[in-house]
Formats: sequence, C-alpha cells, structure tokens
Amino acid sequence: MPHLGNASISYDGRVEFEERLRDRDAWSIGDGCSAQRVLDLLATRTVFLVVRECFYGTTRFEDFAARIGASAPAISRALKQLESAGILTRVPYKEPGSRARDEYRLTDAGEDLLPVFLSMVQWGDKYLQDGRPPLTFVESDTGRPVRVRVSADQVAETTSDDIGIRLNPAWRRSGVDR
Repeated sequence: MPHLGNASISYDGRVEFEERLRDRDAWSIGDGCSAQRVLDLLATRTVFLVVRECFYGTTRFEDFAARIGASAPAISRALKQLESAGILTRVPYKEPGSRARDEYRLTDAGEDLLPVFLSMVQWGDKYLQDGRPPLTFVESDTGRPVRVRVSADQVAETTSDDIGIRLNPAWRRSGVDR
C-alpha cells in the first residue's frame, strides 16, 4: 500500500488515518480544512474560469469577458477576489493613444494551482467527454501528454511555461478549425 506521510491510500479508494484520527466523531478540523478553503476561493464558475483563462494566456479584462461569457460585473468581482487572495496581480500596460490599463497575471500562488486545474481537466476528460476530450496538454519540448498523479516519488515539476495545448483530433465540434 503506498504511503503519504502519516496516511496511506487503501485499494478501496479511501485514505487510511493514523490511529489517533480513526475515530472520526472525536475530532473535526471545521473551517480549518484546506480543501474547504480552496473551494470557498474558487467556488464560482466565473472565478474558476478566470484561473483557466490565465493558464491559457488571457490577461486583459475584455478578453476574460469575451472568452468566459460572463457579465462585466461578474468578471470584475472574480478578478478582485483572486487578486485579494494573492492568486493574481495587476500589471499596468498602455497602448499608444490609449489610457493606462491593467493586465492580470498569475502570481506564484496562482501558478501553483496548475495541478489543481489539470487534475480537474484530466478527471473531466476521463469521465465526462466520452473518450474525446477537446484539448490535450503536452510537454512543449517533447509533445508527450502531461498527466497529474499522486505519488511519493520525487519528480521534477512541470510549469505552465513548459506545457503546450493541442486540439485533440478525435474531438469534433463545429466552429473549431482543425
């Protein structure tokens, strides 16, 4: 059975608690649960899709609104929430003849959401796409598919700068050039 620190994963899909934690009615972490805090942060569709778009290279307010299809107030709230949580930072830019504006970029904390994002995509590809996911995430240098997995092995991390996104040839939908 593989071990993860003081816990191990059993073959029936549940984690095994250390002895003093096995009586689940005797303890609670309540609001201290990290999973709950992440869900609180990324709970709305718009917030999560803003993070997705950041990984896809979107940086400007108008582009978030166009690509996500949410209202300007919803995009604005999501950007403010992510900035206040330290996931995004604003970077000023100015196009010739225009006023100064801000772009939104992922911080290190935002970049660290990459495995969370890819895990959700990977799960959706497997269980919600009938075997035909629209996109494939690959190592830019090798073209090998990128996968997220739980492991005790020490492996080099892949960053968003190392990932290429390809249209899956098995996916067919009108409006997408092949």
